[in-house]
Amino acid sequence: MVTRAARHPGEGRDLSESRRDLLSRDPGLRRDDGIWSVLESVPDPEIPVVSVVDLGIVRAVRPDRVTITPTYTGCPATQVIERDIRAALDAAGFRDVAIETVLAPPWTTDWITESGKTKLHAYGIAPPSLARTATCPQCGSTDTEELSRFGSTPCKAQWRCRACLEPFDRFKCH
Repeated sequence: MVTRAARHPGEGRDLSESRRDLLSRDPGLRRDDGIWSVLESVPDPEIPVVSVVDLGIVRAVRPDRVTITPTYTGCPATQVIERDIRAALDAAGFRDVAIETVLAPPWTTDWITESGKTKLHAYGIAPPSLARTATCPQCGSTDTEELSRFGSTPCKAQWRCRACLEPFDRFKCH
């Protein structure tokens, strides 16, 4: 059985010629790619411009199972994410695919794809960064300050731009 780990920033689908040849011979791999395609269309319930794949919530896909990890233990959106994934899989004919939630290793912002970070920024949320200051997603200034470690969701902090005075969320690095 083939397991495909969740893609990390900068990674994309490997559909090289040898991979396409393998897909034509192994229906399990074609099924995995079909499941990945379905999951890429499932939006995060709290940030609908990014998918559960963009956020790195989807850890692995096998022909019989999807493994997910919430952005933090106790995330209130976990049940909604599971429900939305189940509905999307069922609608695409993957009713027999189980959904497994695992907490270890814990989710990390390193699992957000580059595409996901771009979408977060365009939506007005500063993507995670190790920089001491955040870049304002409205005006691009780095003259920003953290107002509260607690933002609109527990995985984000509340920041404000001193240049344009707009408040914004910033993903916490973890």
